[in-house]
Amino acid sequence: MTDVLRLPLRLIVLAFATVVIQQAAVSQISIFGVSADLSPLVVMSVGLLAGSLPGAIMGFGTGLLVDTVLVQTLGVTSLLYIAIGYWSGRLRELRDPAHGLVPLVLGAAATATAGIGMTLIQVLLGVDSPVSFLLIQQIVVTVLVNTLIALPVYTIVRRLIQPALPDDPRRRRRRAYTTGGLSPLQRPSQRLGPIPRSSR
Repeated sequence: MTDVLRLPLRLIVLAFATVVIQQAAVSQISIFGVSADLSPLVVMSVGLLAGSLPGAIMGFGTGLLVDTVLVQTLGVTSLLYIAIGYWSGRLRELRDPAHGLVPLVLGAAATATAGIGMTLIQVLLGVDSPVSFLLIQQIVVTVLVNTLIALPVYTIVRRLIQPALPDDPRRRRRRAYTTGGLSPLQRPSQRLGPIPRSSR
């Protein structure tokens, strides 16, 4: 039972820590007039590491915490973060990406989805937030800043939750092949090498 709860407990702690650090520290640091946004990066990292379902759940919980702390309409941020976590997880499940630059690309995409999506939802809800060149500039700069920190955030999240992740058989097979392991498609004679002839 303890093993089953390891991942959910770590995700809960990670979600709380992300929102607290974001609001207490990161939001106070301005880079080119904007602040980095850790939340979509953490949700993206969880989806990429754990899969679509944990990613979507992490997105819902983190978004709910963000909406509560910022005293804004509940569920708006959750809706965007669910999409970010789910599709990051689907990429892992369908493609199993191993390139080191994948977190950077997904970090930029997740930040752009969060920024543009929030703007569109506010317009649809009738919130008085006119779309201007300054707003577009802030979204672009935030995407650039988040892209720079996406890889460190992904590395930290991986170290925190990887010990609680179930072992993926696809990764075991890929590691076996890349380290000289044998493919299950090989015949037994190919695995063992040529059979020596018996001396007469």
